[in-house]
Amino acid sequence: MNRHFTCTGFLVQGDKTLLLWHPRLRMWVPPGGHLEPDEDPVTAVLREIREETGLAAEVLSLGPTFAFTYPGQVAPPFTILLEDSAEPSPAHQHVDLIYFCRPSDGSILTAPPDTVVAWVDEETLRANRPVELAGCGVSAPVSEDVRLLALTAIESARSLGF
Repeated sequence: MNRHFTCTGFLVQGDKTLLLWHPRLRMWVPPGGHLEPDEDPVTAVLREIREETGLAAEVLSLGPTFAFTYPGQVAPPFTILLEDSAEPSPAHQHVDLIYFCRPSDGSILTAPPDTVVAWVDEETLRANRPVELAGCGVSAPVSEDVRLLALTAIESARSLGF
């Protein structure tokens, strides 16, 4: 089976995380996508967040950093998921590097016009309530993996003082 490296960024602000409605998959997902050739995963996740939301972000560093300057260090992901891709053929899997992030400047949420986004609060995630697709009167649940990772991202950001 072919495998593609992808990255996902759970963007946290206070007690909320940003999710995007994926119409083809019919589910809520955090920003993310494929790594480009020669791109490191941190650069990729920050690029994907910017492309999909318009927001500049930074990765919440949860791993150790060492005092040496060489070789360089890249923040490790919180976890790595192996997912069957729902993309059109050929069939493949995603090796998905999961990062927790936060907005890094005063940029404004400017998702592409066809993208539905929602800041989903911790209470909604804990209660496992569906999230409304802004203004259309339709709501959809958050999948269990996204819900649990979103809650962990919020808790991790809180423990770091963000």
